[in-house]
Amino acid sequence: MGRRPVAWAGAVVLWAEAAGIAFLNWFLGLVVDKQKMSLAGLDPHAMTVATWIAGGVLGLYLALCGFLLARTAVRDRAPGGFGHAVLISAAVLHALLGAFAVGLVGWLAFAFMMLVLGLVVLTLMAYDRHEGRAAAAAR
Repeated sequence: MGRRPVAWAGAVVLWAEAAGIAFLNWFLGLVVDKQKMSLAGLDPHAMTVATWIAGGVLGLYLALCGFLLARTAVRDRAPGGFGHAVLISAAVLHALLGAFAVGLVGWLAFAFMMLVLGLVVLTLMAYDRHEGRAAAAAR
């Protein structure tokens, strides 16, 4: 019905967010490195590397979530146990980031986080509901 397009939209949005997060952390790492910024006496180079690593890890995590949603859309089946847990953690992450974003960044960032949260949760609920009906009909 309408669950495959929602899963595809969620995958595309998560891939865009992964690229944006990776680019933002790369840029912030360059700014810290060029200006020799330090926080509480930490080595500026260590802060630069840590920013790049954090951006890479978060970007890969979001790209994995996008891959799981795309695979769900292609197969038209609910994700497995691991995929389900990863997508639930992505939903929780976006709920927390949305709560922080409204105060720190603004309402537009909050709206984006809620959009991603909605796409992930809607996909999880649509596929679980469908799988539950199919199992009940088979009995």
